[in-house]
Amino acid sequence: MDADKIRLNKYLADHGVCSRREADSLIEQGRVVVNGQTAAKGCKVTEQDSISVNGKPLQGRPQRVVLAFYKPVGVTCTERDKHAEKIINDYVKYPVRVTYAGRLDKDSEGLLLLTNDGDLIEAVMRGVHRHEKEYIVKVNKEIEPLFLEKMAAGIYLPELKQTTRPCEIRQTGKYTFQIILTQGLNRQIRRMCKACGYEVKQLKRIRIMNIQLENLTPGKYREVQGQELEQLYRESRGGTIKK
Repeated sequence: MDADKIRLNKYLADHGVCSRREADSLIEQGRVVVNGQTAAKGCKVTEQDSISVNGKPLQGRPQRVVLAFYKPVGVTCTERDKHAEKIINDYVKYPVRVTYAGRLDKDSEGLLLLTNDGDLIEAVMRGVHRHEKEYIVKVNKEIEPLFLEKMAAGIYLPELKQTTRPCEIRQTGKYTFQIILTQGLNRQIRRMCKACGYEVKQLKRIRIMNIQLENLTPGKYREVQGQELEQLYRESRGGTIKK
């Protein structure tokens, strides 16, 4: 029945293939086939339909997986890049395919969420939800009160033509501070510091919403389960995990 049908991009996301946005791109490229026919963007499907991506049939919906991964410095947030020296797959050997929900640039380290849930990826990456992300940052010179005031109030970034949202920031040392952002502009903290005359020397993400880096060491990961996982889903999109 039509009531059981969902959009193909959501179906692919629910089955851990990719995010909805990436699914739209696959469909537009003619790489998705439904019941023997090349799929059209916007079409709807059910679990009874025969669906393949890049010639590979999809199986039943996999169990949802979320991993907390400590990305080391020098690792590029990509699954395949012949030019990258180190990628996530060099460290994460998990029986279920997972991909990153949000990025960290190559020169940064810390917490990265990996999952096979395309909907969760979309929810985490959409800045409109204002999810908190917390970082520890070291800069190249002594921190002054005016710097903290400017950072907290929001910085106009001409190269992005955007002003950053007001944020929480506190000094933790002569050269270090902790900052909580609710948006994810490209290289945001580095750009903000540069606009204030500072250079970031070290940057580590220690929290995404309720998920903490905790005692993870570089290159290691842990499964997010139980109440911690339930809370992540509630915070990410106002719901609970689907069984």
